[in-house]
Amino acid sequence: MSKIIKIGTRDSQLAIWQAETVKNLLQERGFFAELVYIKSEGDTNLQMPLYEMGVQGIFTKALDIALLNRDVDIAVHSMKDVPTVLAKGVVAAAVLPRANNLDILVPKNNISFLNDKLNAVIATGSTRRKAQWLNRYPGHIVENLRGSVNTRLKKLNENNWDGAIFAAAGLERIDLRPANAVELDWMLPAPAQGAIMVVCREADHFCFDACQGFHDTATALCTTIERDFLRGLMGGCSTPIGAHTLIVGDAVSFRGNVLSVNGKHKKEISLKVPIPDAGNLGIVAANQILDTGGREIIDALNNERSPLNS
Repeated sequence: MSKIIKIGTRDSQLAIWQAETVKNLLQERGFFAELVYIKSEGDTNLQMPLYEMGVQGIFTKALDIALLNRDVDIAVHSMKDVPTVLAKGVVAAAVLPRANNLDILVPKNNISFLNDKLNAVIATGSTRRKAQWLNRYPGHIVENLRGSVNTRLKKLNENNWDGAIFAAAGLERIDLRPANAVELDWMLPAPAQGAIMVVCREADHFCFDACQGFHDTATALCTTIERDFLRGLMGGCSTPIGAHTLIVGDAVSFRGNVLSVNGKHKKEISLKVPIPDAGNLGIVAANQILDTGGREIIDALNNERSPLNS
């Protein structure tokens, strides 16, 4: 076990926390590990909204390249950022137990604006959050907000916004969740939100086996279903698609939705099946939502992104 496992990570506070968590898990099992910091395009281009960057895996691409170039041995990702089809030669080595999967609203001052159907200004860089917020509060304005969680909290304080939306897990992991934050239990999270994925090279059995020691099968099942749903709708991280899977007793419960970016159109689905029948639940849900009106929403989204409409 003298090999040092090089862990590729982005250099934000949250990414480093996630990578350090994996490093500690490896060391608890007798493996030596060190962190290697990699910049991603998603970190360096903070002005352009994610949906305009036109790249799946905007936060994972640089780490995949470093992994395949053997600059690192494993890479650690927020699982919601990982494309549903991994880069050729890259495999999932472990999924960590999921943390809080919810989105939260961080108000700048108070939440009295939630009673106002007009004029409130909310910030988020996520089209999924934007769409679901506008579906519930159609009179509000949504501003683009990009950057690390630290940067986004700073921008909230500096701008004339009423609040901003964050993933609860991201703020909680680095002890930055404000006391006045409100959990948005009505908002479906991104597929695999709150989970961490570790990837390695396909032929690297040493690193794969090392990471399997902390692989969580329950989280892996739930997030696979959610990512299958996303893939079945041909969506990426910039598509307004929400999904959440929960194991309740001997059954798996799934909820999913797809919306237009402006929130005016929404299709949703809920399914529950026994655990042995859950293997293709995400695909079944995707097909059902496509057949009941979801296809029109997806087609409209694709037409909006067509070069002829840009």
